[in-house]
Parts: sequence; C-alpha cells; structure tokens
Amino acid sequence: MSSKPRILVARAIFPDIVERLRAHFDVEDNPEDVIWTADELAARLADKDGAFTTGSQRIDAAVLAAAPRLRIVANMAVGYNNFDVDAMTAAGVQGTNTPDVLTETTADFGFALLMATARRMAESEHYLRAGLWTKWSYDMFAGSDIHGSTLGIIGMGRIGQGIARRGAHGFGMNVIYHNRSRLTPALEAECKATYVGKEELLRTADHVVLVLPYTPAAHHTVGAAELALMKPTATLVNIARGGIVDDAALAVALRERRIAAAGLDVFEGEPAVHPDLLTVPNVVLTPHIASATVPTRRAMANLAADNLVAFFDGRGPLTPVNQPATGVR
Repeated sequence: MSSKPRILVARAIFPDIVERLRAHFDVEDNPEDVIWTADELAARLADKDGAFTTGSQRIDAAVLAAAPRLRIVANMAVGYNNFDVDAMTAAGVQGTNTPDVLTETTADFGFALLMATARRMAESEHYLRAGLWTKWSYDMFAGSDIHGSTLGIIGMGRIGQGIARRGAHGFGMNVIYHNRSRLTPALEAECKATYVGKEELLRTADHVVLVLPYTPAAHHTVGAAELALMKPTATLVNIARGGIVDDAALAVALRERRIAAAGLDVFEGEPAVHPDLLTVPNVVLTPHIASATVPTRRAMANLAADNLVAFFDGRGPLTPVNQPATGVR
C-alpha cells in the first residue's frame, strides 16, 4: 500500500499537472469532470489527506466531519467563498488560494468587459447576425466613451488596482474608488485613484466596476437602492462574485433603462443565470472566464499543486487563507 498522502483532485485539470501531483501523492482525479453532489464529494474525501478544488466545491462542516484525515484543501482560484473558513480552521484544515498569478489577466478581462459594455458590442453583434443591418445611421448603437470618463472601482485589491492603472494610464480616465480600507498614498498615486464614499462613487462614476471579494457582508453590495443612485448613462461591470449584485434588481434597471448597460462575468447561483438577464438587450454576459487564458489557468493550477506539495513536505502552505490550529487532526 502506498505511503504517499492521498489527494483528491475534484475537477478535471491539465493532465500534466495531475501527473506532476502523482509524483508526490496517491491521486484520485476526475478526468470526466463529473459534478459531484455534496454527499458524493464527502464520500470521496473520507480517506483523503488533501484536496485540490476549483472553487465550485463547498467545503463546510458537514464535509469536514466526513473527512477525518483531511488536512489541506488547495483552491484553484483567488476567491474562496466555497470554503467555510471558520469550520476549516476549527477542524484544523488548511485552506489555500491562488492570488497574484491571475491579477493582470483578470484586470485585462475586466477592462475588456467594460469596453464591450460601454460600446454595446454584444448588442450590435446580435443585430448584425440577425441580418438587421441594412444602412448606416447616426445613432446606431451609439454608446459611451471610455477615454476621459470617470471610472469608479468598488474593491481596490490587486485586480482593482490593475483596472485602475489601465484606466488612468491607458485611457486618461478619472479614477475614483471605494474599499474597506484606503490604499497607501503611494498606491493611490500609482493608480492615479481618489478615495470616495460608496454613494459618491455610484452617483459620480460613468462606469462602475465591482472587484470586491464575496462575504456575507458584501451580499448585494449593489441592489435596487444602489442602482437608483447611478446615472442613467452609466454602466456596471461585475467581475467579482455572484451575489455581489442583486441580479433581479439589475435586470429591472436595465429593462427600464435606469442605467445604460451592464457587463457580467459572474452570477448569483451560477452556472444558472437569472432568466430576466437573458431577455434584456443591454447586457454583456460571459461565463465566469475573467482568468481564462491558458498561461494563467496553468499558473493557477500549478500554484494549487505547489501548495499541496509544500504543505506535505513540511514547508507550510505558500498562499494560506487561514491559520488552523495544529494537532487538531
């Protein structure tokens, strides 16, 4: 019987990275990419020492109770709202994530989604594909400018700062931001960003981009009341997490043109999408792909693997998200 630690890779990942893990661990993987129920996940973790997750597998008290050997869960994502961190910490289970390696790629995508939203790219493509384009007209899909406009960012972590730099330095945008804590003067200067209150940001910005992590306190950070504060010409982009925006309220605001347009890469209850969002024309919808370039997804997978290897080598996790008590398990 193998003396290697036993690892579960919960979703399909790059085959060569699975083979890299096999050099260190006894690996059970999921190349068919089956979506397991919570009970199925718990059953597979029952005899595992570690797990490689991808953000869609919930690790909570019930799963932990069924997995007495589990010592670490490495998430292939920067977000970890699939972790019940308190329950993991109490159970002595280490959690890790993959920050930094996806910052610039995700910021690129956030800015691309902003531009597609402001310039009505998806709406105009649907029009063209439907064979409706027969002539030029002065106001055909006339959107809003990016350059020289006011960019409001809620959530000024690494990715928010990346979007701010692109806006300020690349497009001459006036950047304002709101965050739980204010950036240092040096970072504000680097991003050419000014700190403002949330309501002032919503009232002032031409384009609002959401990049804050999901927590229960952040649920519906933008709902009907916040949307009512925004300019009718403004756009909203969410690359944060589903649940940051009240999707039902957003669909109403879009349909009634209370704001001009929205771009969404994340959704409440995803992969399900609120049906009303599928029927409004002034929204750009993408299936949670902000970090989806091959180099970045490989870097994320490798960092998750690195966390597992380092932990079981005794060096400790590289990018921990909690500090569980030792000796609990």
